[in-house]
Amino acid sequence: MPADAKPAAKPAHGGTLSLALDFGPLLVFFLTYKGAGWLMGAGNPITAMTFGTAAFMAAIVIAVILSKVKLGRVSPMLWLSALLILFFGGLTIYFHDQSFIQLKPTIIYSFFALMLFAGLLRGKPLLKYLLQAAYDGLSETGWMKLSRNWALFFVAMAIANELMRRSMSFDSWLAVKVWGVTIVSIVFAAANIPMLMRHGLTLGDSLDSDEVGETTPPQG
Repeated sequence: MPADAKPAAKPAHGGTLSLALDFGPLLVFFLTYKGAGWLMGAGNPITAMTFGTAAFMAAIVIAVILSKVKLGRVSPMLWLSALLILFFGGLTIYFHDQSFIQLKPTIIYSFFALMLFAGLLRGKPLLKYLLQAAYDGLSETGWMKLSRNWALFFVAMAIANELMRRSMSFDSWLAVKVWGVTIVSIVFAAANIPMLMRHGLTLGDSLDSDEVGETTPPQG
């Protein structure tokens, strides 16, 4: 190798951008819903919800396009989230019933939990393929444990969403979904780092904010 040659840079995973693409559409939904409610007054919650849902659907389409353009791929998690947002968002607008959009997270979390548990029963860490090369160097045992941890987390999230949507007002549910769920997901991803380090991940890789961003669940 020539003396002045530079070593090839490690390709970026784009975890921070991935997190933004997952969280952004939900934030657009929250801000549009609140903004429309403020402009139209408290007497028009259905209209505000319709505007918020329409903005949510447009934002997730933009997120898919940006992911393809900026990252060169669209993760399976983002594809599924986009399809469900468009489907349940359409039902929400057509029937003027916010329960459809509230049910979507339960379905997403349940689907991923079942898929990960099915993989574990077959001895395959499906999270490794879903995340598409995040956590380079992680051993097969590490991937199995990470898949198990996220499967259990998804089960807990599905149960929590059902409890919240049945016991909270739509406004309270939405606030917890936007802020609380996102924070809990990031904290849970970070809490897995010590285990990942014991199974092949170096300190530099594990503390990379992009890596944490790659391993958060879909936020839609």
